[in-house]
Amino acid sequence: MSERDAVLQRIAEALERLGPPAPAATDWLAHPAYVWSGSGGRPVDPLEAPPLALISGVDAQKSAVAENVNRLAQGAAAHDMLLWGARGMGKSALIRAAVLAAQQAYPGRIALVQAAPDEGLATLLSALRQTDRQFLILLDDLGFDADDASSARRLRSWLEGGVEARPANVRLAVTSNRRAIVERHMAEQDDPINPRDVVDDRLALADRFGLSLGFHACSQDDYLAIIAGYSAHYGLEYAAEDALAWSKQRGSRSGRVAWQFVNELAGRAGRSL
Repeated sequence: MSERDAVLQRIAEALERLGPPAPAATDWLAHPAYVWSGSGGRPVDPLEAPPLALISGVDAQKSAVAENVNRLAQGAAAHDMLLWGARGMGKSALIRAAVLAAQQAYPGRIALVQAAPDEGLATLLSALRQTDRQFLILLDDLGFDADDASSARRLRSWLEGGVEARPANVRLAVTSNRRAIVERHMAEQDDPINPRDVVDDRLALADRFGLSLGFHACSQDDYLAIIAGYSAHYGLEYAAEDALAWSKQRGSRSGRVAWQFVNELAGRAGRSL
């Protein structure tokens, strides 16, 4: 080796030492949940979720989600899921709880992966395709602006119909405040050529989900029932009048508001949850 080549080699080695180490490959079999960064999966262990039995006020939705996730964990046919509707009604909590319950029933068979549609979802699907495990990808609080048609169409292709559609061992669970996911306006009815084409394009993404479940603002009775369930589970005492005053201060009744009240009860009692 010439002196010049030796110098170049030493420079190259020095640059390698200065550079960050290559990220470790994700072990998709080792953990109950992951957060996808766009290039790799960050393990989440343990998966934090409320017990499925504690989720109340959405009994029909809970039953449908739990059954579908169990099917996926067993390797049976399962649906992609769209959970839409009122904020704070436990859509994402229900997904986590159902996956945790399935993991307890079928250890090691299923994992939850939280991702975003604009963070290398195609790369994620390719990685999971090669793994002998079932996966539920959670796209939480999803919504596309009316002018972001390309992202919505790409997700439609991944769900169904595209060459690069999601593999058989993967299903998607999407939560959204909007049933159509894509933002809609009254002006779309004013298309002078064919207004139905505009409407159909907006709804085409929602139509790709085999299971679409609506979540609506809970009644006063449901709100108090949610608090009663949490309070009994954690051994906390409360007054219904106090619980209702709490919801009035926040201007709404929901599972999230109920949980915040339970957290307040625990704090008053010097307890942790």
